[in-house]
Amino acid sequence: EAGAERQVRTEYATGEVQLFEGEKGAERLVRTDFLDGTIKHHEGARGSERVVRTAYADGRLKHFEGEMGAERKVRTQFPDGGTQYYEGAPRARALEAGDPASAPRKESTLTQG
Repeated sequence: EAGAERQVRTEYATGEVQLFEGEKGAERLVRTDFLDGTIKHHEGARGSERVVRTAYADGRLKHFEGEMGAERKVRTQFPDGGTQYYEGAPRARALEAGDPASAPRKESTLTQG
């Protein structure tokens, strides 16, 4: 139907691919794929999409909570069955930027499964 086209995918020159769901005008980002095998999963309404999970090629899986721009890592699952749990103020951004020294420390617990 003419005029009913909706955005479903965006491919960037960097190799990044974004996938969208929703009706025309309300498309929301649901997934971002990166060349290194990293996949970010997003939830939320258009314009308020937040990262809820990041899967890495090495099998790690990070889970996040919080609103867009204020997501905080709450759990990391490892391929060997181990899990780390996190509490406290957002620290994920400083860690992802490669500067853990500037981030406040959080409590963590490692469980083997």
